[in-house]
Amino acid sequence: MYFNGNICVITGSGSGIGRALALGLGSRGATVIASDIHETNVKETAALVNEAGPGKAIAEAIDVSNEDAVSLHINRVADQYGRIDLIINNAGIAVTGEARDLSIEHWRRVINVNLMGVLYGSDTAYKIMTCQGFGHIVNISSLSGLVPFPTNIPYGTTKYAIVGLTAGLRAEGEALGVKVSMVCPGFIESNIYTSSEAVNVSKENLTDILPFKMVPVHKAAEKILKGIERNDAVIVFPGYAKFIWWLHRISARLTARTSRRLITDFRKLRNNND
Repeated sequence: MYFNGNICVITGSGSGIGRALALGLGSRGATVIASDIHETNVKETAALVNEAGPGKAIAEAIDVSNEDAVSLHINRVADQYGRIDLIINNAGIAVTGEARDLSIEHWRRVINVNLMGVLYGSDTAYKIMTCQGFGHIVNISSLSGLVPFPTNIPYGTTKYAIVGLTAGLRAEGEALGVKVSMVCPGFIESNIYTSSEAVNVSKENLTDILPFKMVPVHKAAEKILKGIERNDAVIVFPGYAKFIWWLHRISARLTARTSRRLITDFRKLRNNND
């Protein structure tokens, strides 16, 4: 089995897609080092992996926006196990709202977690992997890193940046033995929709205006793990996400209609609508 015996680091694995990835890797015999800012949640993830087997997991509370904490965490894993085979930089947050309603602090908070957290993890792991001559870095972006996503522009901004970071690292790392992939899924059944802040709009009906059906986290994890096995440069799913990406590459005008529909529906939910 591809991941059997691998040392795998996953950030943001206290719930959602991170937890599903931890369980998927554990079922394939990997040793999973699970981290999350929420200690109780990530310990629960590790317990679930250990109960299911055949792999095993340990948990650690990490704030990925803290550069020193991320670097220390990853280097400690490399020292303890002698290597890192895979890191999945998954931790992320969102702030839902129109740009006119957001503060710079909203932007800063999303950038610190989604972009800087991925950068800290990628930078530390990449330097370890180039020295050991192997390894795989996987950065979780989004379809909104390939196609504009109004009503969540800070999130989309960071996901676009992750696409650029990951593509560049893949080009540089290939001859050094380091694989690098980006994951750009559509809408996933994740608690990011309920746990993230909504500005000047109620969160209650936000998922109702999503233009496409959400993918269950366990199915998303399987798609991602299969893409990692193939060393895909870009892992895009489900089918509608691939189609939208294809349309957008042909002409941005072809996907503008979806954006207009999303923002129109969103404004119906906005407080003090004008």
